[in-house]
Amino acid sequence: MHFTIEKEVLLKGLARIQGVVEKRNTIPILSNVLFEATEKGIFLTATDLEVGMRSFYPASVSTPGRVTVSAKKIYEITKELPESEISFIAKENCWIEIRCGKALFNIVGLSADEFPYFPQPDQDKLVSIDSHLLKEMIDKTAFSISTDETKYNLNGIFFQASENDTISHLTLVATDGHRLALIKRILGISNIEELIKGVIFPRKGIFELKKMTEDSESPIYLGFLDNNAVIKKDQTVVIMRLVDGEFPDYNRVIPKANEYTATIARDEFLHALRRMSILSSEKSRGIKLSLHQGNLEISSSNPELGDAREDFEVAYDGPEIAVGFNARYLIDILQALDTEKVLLKVKDNLSPGLLVPEQDEDYLAVVMPMRL
Repeated sequence: MHFTIEKEVLLKGLARIQGVVEKRNTIPILSNVLFEATEKGIFLTATDLEVGMRSFYPASVSTPGRVTVSAKKIYEITKELPESEISFIAKENCWIEIRCGKALFNIVGLSADEFPYFPQPDQDKLVSIDSHLLKEMIDKTAFSISTDETKYNLNGIFFQASENDTISHLTLVATDGHRLALIKRILGISNIEELIKGVIFPRKGIFELKKMTEDSESPIYLGFLDNNAVIKKDQTVVIMRLVDGEFPDYNRVIPKANEYTATIARDEFLHALRRMSILSSEKSRGIKLSLHQGNLEISSSNPELGDAREDFEVAYDGPEIAVGFNARYLIDILQALDTEKVLLKVKDNLSPGLLVPEQDEDYLAVVMPMRL
């Protein structure tokens, strides 16, 4: 196998797959990237058996072929090569020769025969989703994904399609048991059986999907193959194994009786929370929100460091209520929003709080209260 390729093109391709490659080295071939040279260019493929990625890049191919090489090492080498064309030769014994300018590298590869099979999805069975819309939906829910490996059914985002009055919606929900984020947007994709039932996209796959939405304005194509989600954009295909488990009934968590509402300036609220969280306990990040007529007071106290308090005007005319929350959870929600004002809906000092943007009924975040 022999091809030449621009450094910038190869570097972009290798950088793209670094997040997919298996880091634990349980199976040596999974820490490698598969190079496939065809008449038109090269394909780069990486997988950790949960998330796989295959992308096409233009290259001048003299001899087609296949070989695998350490993804980390080839990326580090390419990054340091001069800005020139790179020559890539795979010899019969899986040794790889890389030339660029006056630099020459000979590195050990592994046979491509050992590399896991990467399925070829049928483009006709994929549906189109606007990249910008999908990015917004992921941004506004991903912070609530659980990082606790024992709660495997919460280690991702739940996707579900529904139809109301002939209008199709896609709903994304994420929760870690302490907070929950839900967003619903109009998307014409109600004909996919898997989405109607609801599927859980894994955390690692979600972050790769988010990167794809940021690459360009091109639409994302989504489909399913066995127990895998297939995502295609431009010349890149990502296949991820769906989380095998039941997502909890999130409707039971969303409070229905939070009758007291405070309208708060998002930016002012966010910066006050950041200031007050400085003195909160490192472990619990607990702060207290005290609502009075037309006023919100935020306070934090830490026996080892001291205490802090700040109040500002809000639109509120309910009874006095004081609730403890994890400041980090509130900050994550406010950072994901882009509206000028948010509504904080509460019931009493022991019930979950509800945060919603002022003019978006199809987004909400629930935060569990804390005893302070």
